[in-house]
Amino acid sequence: MHFDPDLIDQKATYKLLTGAVIPRPIGWISSISEDGIPNLAPFSFFNAVGEDPPHVMFSTVRPNNSNKDTLNNVLTTKQFVVNMVVEDIVEQMNTTSQSVASDINEFELAGLTAIPSVKVKAPRVKESPINMECELVHHYTLEDNKHGGATIIIGRIVMFHIDESVLLDDFKINMETYKPVARLAGSNYSKLGEIFSIKRS
Repeated sequence: MHFDPDLIDQKATYKLLTGAVIPRPIGWISSISEDGIPNLAPFSFFNAVGEDPPHVMFSTVRPNNSNKDTLNNVLTTKQFVVNMVVEDIVEQMNTTSQSVASDINEFELAGLTAIPSVKVKAPRVKESPINMECELVHHYTLEDNKHGGATIIIGRIVMFHIDESVLLDDFKINMETYKPVARLAGSNYSKLGEIFSIKRS
């Protein structure tokens, strides 16, 4: 079957896209407002985009042409932190996905511990074994949208925080102790599952 995204509604397009592009890593983004209110929200349109220098990207939808708190904070402060989601804290991550008033502190809402970063003002999630402090490099809002589209954020990593429990020799991450969680479609998530290796030709 063929589906022209210009001829089907937005919800159908979303289902096709998020059901086909799986699994997706989750960028749990912490930011802070001009007034000093911390914000924490998960984004599954997220990934690494390069290591020289290291950059990550995430995108946030703009329902009804309005910015979410994360986007407003990042555009204002030019900073954010990526906190990686693991099995032990997936319920807290889910709690922070709900839409709440901008003066609500999601760290407190989800029972998480906010700890200071080194180079940026946004706090980190203590319970996450990997945090990446980032500075905003570029943002772009998708054009020709019908309901507000999405804004892509690209940030340069200026500091890594890696817990010793998930770190091996030679800067490698221990998959057995890391236990990351990925996003699927709807209410579904996945764990790593079976790992196999293929040597490059």
